[in-house]
Amino acid sequence: MDEAIILGNRYRLQEQLGSGGMAMVYQARDLTLERDVAIKILRENYSKTPTFQERFRQEAKAAANLSHPNIVTVHDFGYDAGKLYIVMEYIPGTDLKSILQRRGRFPIRETISLIIQACAGVGYAHRAGLVHCDIKSQNFIITPDNRLKVTDFGIARALASIQPNEKTDVVWGSPQYFSPEQASGNPPSPASDVYSLGVVMYEMLTGRLPFISNTAEELARMHREDPPPPPSRYNPAIPFMLEQILLKVLSKEPSNRYRTADQFGRVLVTYNKQTASSALIDAEKRPDTSAQSPISPAISPSYRTQNRPPGSLVNNAPSQAYISNVKTEANPLDIDWITVLLGLVTLIAVGGLIPLWIWVYFLYQ
Repeated sequence: MDEAIILGNRYRLQEQLGSGGMAMVYQARDLTLERDVAIKILRENYSKTPTFQERFRQEAKAAANLSHPNIVTVHDFGYDAGKLYIVMEYIPGTDLKSILQRRGRFPIRETISLIIQACAGVGYAHRAGLVHCDIKSQNFIITPDNRLKVTDFGIARALASIQPNEKTDVVWGSPQYFSPEQASGNPPSPASDVYSLGVVMYEMLTGRLPFISNTAEELARMHREDPPPPPSRYNPAIPFMLEQILLKVLSKEPSNRYRTADQFGRVLVTYNKQTASSALIDAEKRPDTSAQSPISPAISPSYRTQNRPPGSLVNNAPSQAYISNVKTEANPLDIDWITVLLGLVTLIAVGGLIPLWIWVYFLYQ
């Protein structure tokens, strides 16, 4: 920037980091605390509109009450020289959408790791009584060490303010990512954020969105009515059970999804643990499996299916088949000598009391 602009007599703007339809984001220097910050400035044509002013204030208040490692922290909010602005922690990193445009798609394990982090941040907001309502890959910042931060609570809704029967003609959110109930103008819920997280995960695994159209109206209709194409159609390496988890998240009915981001995150953590355990057991049984499957050996064969029928569904919980295999492989000749010894000691101790019981009996007779 040619001229140093100082907002609120405290924040010196340094360089523009990005821009959107409503606001621009700058890296700035906090002259009071001598630290780098990020400042989101509402565009001038919106700054004069009460609706957008209130939305901007809502974002500041909603995010300022959240303190979590996977949520961008809000430090301050102000108005100066006709500009509304929000001061946030500065995160060195890139938004997920830009990375996807550059890389195409993410590996399966990296996708799960990042979505688990997103679920942790969004789940914390759910526990604090907020629905984000605008989950999309543009609102996830990825740091160089692969940490994910959720940002932009501009249209977040307090759960306490949502009426079950409310209906609106104005649909807030991003048409590529919003849930079927948001597309219908119905009230959002934590399950709405879960659906949007599923859209982001679909995009990361396949390199494309589940629904693509040139108009917002058609996108809204597709979210409401069309089943999403199975992600394995675009990425055959996706394990069957992971695909079933993702399709559950993208259910049209909120009650058929995981209810909160925390629940979705726990399912992914469990899936990760089970596939890791299964990979270890598989490696012990078959040391050389590299020539048998094009899929990474870290993915359990129990999660693969070569002849699954199109659109088939299975139990939403990850398979436990490999656990039962482990239990039935115990050697019947293995003897637990410690248990046997303890049993003998107990038998001797009890048997030694028999003479005492006989003596007491005759004594009182």
